[in-house]
Amino acid sequence: KRRNGLLKKAYELSILCEAEVALIVFSSRGRVYEYSNNNIRSTIERYKKASSDGSNSASFIEINAQYYQQESAKLRQQIQVMQNSNRNLVGECLSSLNVKELKQLENRLERGMSRIRSKKHELLLADIEFLQKREKELEHENSFIRAKINEVERLQQLNMMPSEDLSAMNAFVTRSDHILAQNMLDTSSAFSNASKKLLHLG
Repeated sequence: KRRNGLLKKAYELSILCEAEVALIVFSSRGRVYEYSNNNIRSTIERYKKASSDGSNSASFIEINAQYYQQESAKLRQQIQVMQNSNRNLVGECLSSLNVKELKQLENRLERGMSRIRSKKHELLLADIEFLQKREKELEHENSFIRAKINEVERLQQLNMMPSEDLSAMNAFVTRSDHILAQNMLDTSSAFSNASKKLLHLG
């Protein structure tokens, strides 16, 4: 009775749920009773394949989790090493270093300072080159303005320039002379400072 009820339930389940159902019952005497709404061997093979795929998927997820845990631990370790290295570079946390490590740190700092000085020297040379070029430009402007001044003075002596034009020219010459003098002073000061820095760096 119970066996028949179980077989009936399996049948109802396959109909109501539109499911592929396979049922195998072994009696106490060793007799086999089975029910399947499809080929029972096909259903069993399908079940075995699904179980195997599920196991592989779980194993893959576990392997991935282990991999990312290991990578995360490596990254944390690398970050810690970099933080300690940066502290060492500013003279902190030196108590854990031995003599050899301190010497390596010293050499590293000296190489870094050498590169910094080299870059600073390069920039100062570029500044001096620019200032020298600017100085030549100002000298050219100075020559032009001096020529204008000489022309004005010559015309004044000959009384050949109208008074209005003469006043305007005088104002232009005075203003230009002032601007030129200020530019020459600024350039000279900047050139002097750059040269001093370069000498100090050398």
